[in-house]
Amino acid sequence: MERKNHTHWQPSLAVTIALIAMIAAASLWVTDRVNQMEEARSFARLQEEAAGLAKDIESRVRSDREQLEMIATVVSEYQDLTSPRLWEVLDSYAASGVMSRLELLLPDDTVLTTGGVRLEADGLPSFAAESLQGAHITDRSADPNSEGEYIARHYVPVLREGETVAMLYGVVELGTLPEELVAEPYGGEAAIYIIDGDTGDFLVDTWHNEPGGNIWSLGERPMADGYNHEQLKQGLIDGETGYVVFVSRSIGRYLYFYYQPLAVNQWRLALSVPEDVVFESADTIRTLLDLFLFFEIVCFALYFLWMLRYVRRETSQKQRQLDLINYVYDVESLLFNAHEKQENLSAALERIARITSASSVGFWSAEALGGGASFLWQRGASPAVQGLDRTMDMLAARLMEYFRAGGVAVAVSGPEELRTLLHSGEPMLDTSLIAVPITDRAGGLCGVLFACGVPQKWVDPSPLRHVGISFSMFEQNRRIYNAVKRRGERDALSGLYNRNRFEVDVPEYASRYRTSLACVYIDINGLHELNNQEGHEAGDNMIRSTAQALIEVFGTDCAYRIGGDEFVAFVTDRDEGAVRQMCRSVEEALAAKEIHVSVGMGWREQVSSVDELIKEAEQAMYAAKRAYYGQAAHDRRRDGVRHAPTVS
Repeated sequence: MERKNHTHWQPSLAVTIALIAMIAAASLWVTDRVNQMEEARSFARLQEEAAGLAKDIESRVRSDREQLEMIATVVSEYQDLTSPRLWEVLDSYAASGVMSRLELLLPDDTVLTTGGVRLEADGLPSFAAESLQGAHITDRSADPNSEGEYIARHYVPVLREGETVAMLYGVVELGTLPEELVAEPYGGEAAIYIIDGDTGDFLVDTWHNEPGGNIWSLGERPMADGYNHEQLKQGLIDGETGYVVFVSRSIGRYLYFYYQPLAVNQWRLALSVPEDVVFESADTIRTLLDLFLFFEIVCFALYFLWMLRYVRRETSQKQRQLDLINYVYDVESLLFNAHEKQENLSAALERIARITSASSVGFWSAEALGGGASFLWQRGASPAVQGLDRTMDMLAARLMEYFRAGGVAVAVSGPEELRTLLHSGEPMLDTSLIAVPITDRAGGLCGVLFACGVPQKWVDPSPLRHVGISFSMFEQNRRIYNAVKRRGERDALSGLYNRNRFEVDVPEYASRYRTSLACVYIDINGLHELNNQEGHEAGDNMIRSTAQALIEVFGTDCAYRIGGDEFVAFVTDRDEGAVRQMCRSVEEALAAKEIHVSVGMGWREQVSSVDELIKEAEQAMYAAKRAYYGQAAHDRRRDGVRHAPTVS
């Protein structure tokens, strides 16, 4: 019997041992393979972290250049570059992007800095050298305003009639540049370097934190097997991508030093990461696999079942995270230039509606309190809708009050809950609602983002929070864009539209009228003589008085100052006699102030060419001007003094 019993369990034991041996061998092989894969993945992550940071830096440089070029257009319209009004505009762009301040380099090699203060000191750039390069960014140089600090200057030319009259540049303080970057490689555990490949100068060095350093002056480092100092030096000089491993003198551990070129000058981006950080994921996996090998004999079956459940859960979670990342990226990409293309904003609101399954999504700007912007996307409506209906407008205003009082988010399932939350006795919505405040960089409330008709199980404001910063940037860009646009189309002296706006509007007048269209062309008589005799301030007063008279009679929507002493106004759907009376009103109002103008008018019921109508008015004006100067009292050849007009 004993022999039978021995024979009975021995084969089972042998099979069990053999099975355990097979599992152990397979586990060891898998462990080795996983270790290799994790190491490969760790190197891939090192490359991805550096590439992401490089993309962030290059994107910010491009964004800053676009903004500088836009601002340079505004600067070119100012004859006096020390104008306080100009510097109010320039100083309002302080701390924009990675730039800490804006300055102007003048042809006499002086610099206008914050508030229009003129700098004349050693170390200032050369206008001749910088203007010759056009739009560019400089390498590292000492900051003349802060001893021991270094900066880079981002230049764009200020052009006026094809001539460079100044170089506008944004000052990039290299010491604070890493704080401005969005990406934080390895959660902030990686040191960031930006190196000039030509000189070896550090533009950024977060490891040593010593401004003005040079990578070659640090000397050679002890390298791991297979790496050498010349490989690093030549790679940086040639703009190659690669890495070396050396021993840090300060922490005594291996550092992985990864480098790649930047699309800015001859700059190179580099990351140095301790070995344990680089292989953190691989070490974690290795530890888990060792534990698995230790416990797998007694809990193989349970572990297998748990792994199935774990994989399903992790896959689902990763997919949700991936969907969220794609969603945030899509909205951010659409809002990047939505201040210029409104259809992108509509697409962004629609993307939010898809992720939240909402029936409508809206964005209400804080400016809407003063007639600003509000935007709404509704399922089944036009894809591009600006402005909210009365119900939505009232809801947005209530939400704004709620957030101003300190509310952080709204997630309600029905109308009663909403009325209770907003302390409103009026019915507003009969559906669910989620909403979040949109704040600017200073933390001030600049808008409200909300979604209506969200399914009950998804009444969660998190999807809106994730894109809040994108809407904050959109609102900032929209305000800047509109401000620049307004400054670009208004004449600063008269307050009327300028010639730029005139050229844009002229083709539209062919479709603006219903019964008739009139063009009034006005020229100030004696402005040149007044400037010569009493100075340009007197002439400016004459221009302002003339513009005020035009505004009182014709309004501001259709009146333009198109030249130094020339004005044009359009009148729609008024009979010819009424328009002539308007012209007389302007002449009489100005004559009372001792200002004489020559007025020409063109009036037609059917306009085939607006340009011909303008030319007709212009010819009539010239005829009136000849008649005016044909009078002996107004003959330019007579000696006399043209007195400054009375300014009301």
